[in-house]
Amino acid sequence: MIQPLAYVHPEAKIAQNVVIEPFAIIHKDVEIGEGTWIGSHAVINEGARIGKNCKIYSGAVISSTPQDLKFKGEYTLTFIGDNTTIREYATISRGTEEHYKTEIGSDCLIMAYAHVAHDCRIGNHCILTNNVQMAGHVYMGDWAIIGGSSSVLQFTRIGAHAFISGGSLVRKDVPPFAKAAREPLTYVGINSTGIRRRGYSNERINEIQEVYRYLYLRGLNNNDALTQIELELPPSDERDEIVHFIRSSERGIMRGPGGGDRE
Repeated sequence: MIQPLAYVHPEAKIAQNVVIEPFAIIHKDVEIGEGTWIGSHAVINEGARIGKNCKIYSGAVISSTPQDLKFKGEYTLTFIGDNTTIREYATISRGTEEHYKTEIGSDCLIMAYAHVAHDCRIGNHCILTNNVQMAGHVYMGDWAIIGGSSSVLQFTRIGAHAFISGGSLVRKDVPPFAKAAREPLTYVGINSTGIRRRGYSNERINEIQEVYRYLYLRGLNNNDALTQIELELPPSDERDEIVHFIRSSERGIMRGPGGGDRE
């Protein structure tokens, strides 16, 4: 299943039923899982660990050297989970000595021309739309979606099930289940459409909405809002996930509809 015009280094570990199209390049110290398809002119560099049943399209470059002046050639890796699709000319850098790896989960879609920089951690079922530019050390929770041509500042965190509109500049953390838009990036509601598609009941959606009413619509600072949320709202996995995310934020979270950054 390896075409004659493809280059595969003899030390690369290629599982069964992998298809490697003409002019693809697979360097040494690469592992590719069963059923994965590598398109023409894709380049898989050293340190790539690619799961099963992935699709990597023409011109994509995986596990390239980090675009970080502190990188001194240390041994680092790039992990890509099962069933993930990486479209044309997307680029993914491997890690640096800070985390030693860049991670993309399973069942993700990385669309054309997107860039995932060194040491990023992307969860499962995530989508990066066309031309998303993600700086180093970004964290992205499961099921999160970033709209096309958005840029994400280094060390920013994006919570699970969050939705960020196209063309956004993401300078602050985006909490779980939230929907973000406008410039500067602003809370515009919860991602009710997305989580309803994933089986969340109306009751759970209403509970999430109530958490964000406390946080953004009552004129409270973060600490006071979180205290009242824990005192007055019933415990739930979603409530606790939001509270923990905000309490652990180092950059502060995106602003609310009334303006003003949330530290």
